[in-house]
Amino acid sequence: MFKAFFNVFRVPELRNKILFTLLMLAIYRIGFSIPLPGVDQAAAVETMREQQQDQNSAAGRVASYLTIFSGGNLSHATIFGLGVMPYISASIIFQLLGTVVPSLEKMQKEGESGRRKIQEWSRYATVPLAIGQGVMWLKMTEGQGNVYSTFSGTTLWWVMSLSILTAGSLFLMWLGEQIDEYGLGNGISLIIMAGILSQLVPTIGIVAQDFQLPEKSRQIGTGGVVFLIISFLFVVGFAILITQAQRRIPIQQAKFTRGRRVYGGQKQFLPLRLNHGGVMPVIFAQSIMLFPGVIFGWLDNMISPQGPQNAVGHFFNWFNQQFHNGQLLYALTEIGMIYFFAYFWTTVKFQQKEMSNQLRDYGSFVPGIRPGPRTAEYLESVMYRITFVGAAFLCFIAVVPTVVATTMKIPYQVASFLGGTGLLIVISVALDAVQRIEANLMMRNYGGFLTGEGGKKGKRIRGRNG
Repeated sequence: MFKAFFNVFRVPELRNKILFTLLMLAIYRIGFSIPLPGVDQAAAVETMREQQQDQNSAAGRVASYLTIFSGGNLSHATIFGLGVMPYISASIIFQLLGTVVPSLEKMQKEGESGRRKIQEWSRYATVPLAIGQGVMWLKMTEGQGNVYSTFSGTTLWWVMSLSILTAGSLFLMWLGEQIDEYGLGNGISLIIMAGILSQLVPTIGIVAQDFQLPEKSRQIGTGGVVFLIISFLFVVGFAILITQAQRRIPIQQAKFTRGRRVYGGQKQFLPLRLNHGGVMPVIFAQSIMLFPGVIFGWLDNMISPQGPQNAVGHFFNWFNQQFHNGQLLYALTEIGMIYFFAYFWTTVKFQQKEMSNQLRDYGSFVPGIRPGPRTAEYLESVMYRITFVGAAFLCFIAVVPTVVATTMKIPYQVASFLGGTGLLIVISVALDAVQRIEANLMMRNYGGFLTGEGGKKGKRIRGRNG
């Protein structure tokens, strides 16, 4: 492995890509140290810390959700406070519109030119989304009393702060595109991963502070740390296995004769990913699960501000308690939503008819299945069966942090590294980066991380005169 690591820096082009990517990520992290004018940073950090620790509250879940998908920590009111969330929202909107709007669907099939046009529209849509999200965030910050009295409520502060937040989000979008073009990997995904991994140091600090307490007062303890390490290794290995798992459909190529020679007849495989939707079903499910807690909490406080006084008050109070993180009804509803969105995303993105038509046009078929509609039906049935298993894996990953935090009384910020959306994003992005490095090394006849050649040069493929 060490030889493979050194091989990375032997290839000038690959070395420059990696260094450029690290430089862009360093610029991104430096931006989180530049504060937003007029905001009391200490008060903002303390408020967000309390909300993130209270995972039972809707505000705490919203804070944790935005922290993951904004690409950083929202506890710091900085110029990159919105992160890449507006651009991600715009991209998801256009992906979903591409399945219902015929013109967008046709444009997606045009190849690179069509994708570039949709990406350009996504950039334009990022601006109003960034303004809308910036208004909500500034209003929340001002409502929490984290703005200095000199600036609070003034038009100048609102215009200045909103312009800075929007420009910061657009700059991060540009930064991600530069990584796509000149760096290594998907730029937006790498920015999100860097933001998630930045929470690792504060999490280690929580464990270290716990060990400084007397043994009887420790919340985690030595046994808890050992359990967390073993569980983390198991969950990461299991997540990598399921993320890379495929269902291979055998494909037979038809034979045809030209002159006296027979061509074709090769056997190949059509790989179908077990977790076809990736992390998107969990993102949608957790987004929807933010609303019941907010709605029932508002109704409970409105109907019975002093506590439940009648049957209606008891009804809303019970639902308000059940839709807290860690409760049975909340967990069952989240599992149901993950399954629903897993099948929904598979239906939207998996084009079995187009795939079967391409197989037929290239003279290939699934053994025992007639080309055309029968092949499409077969692919659809196989995809729906493996989606059930992939959704079960997503449910396991989503529920593990809550179960560990509730049963073992471990802080949720520590338990969140045992699963959840953040872990899936980190694993997916890391695997993609390793595979890109591996491809670059193998293309230049170097052994990679996954080849098991120990970094030795592979044999060159020579021609007849080589």
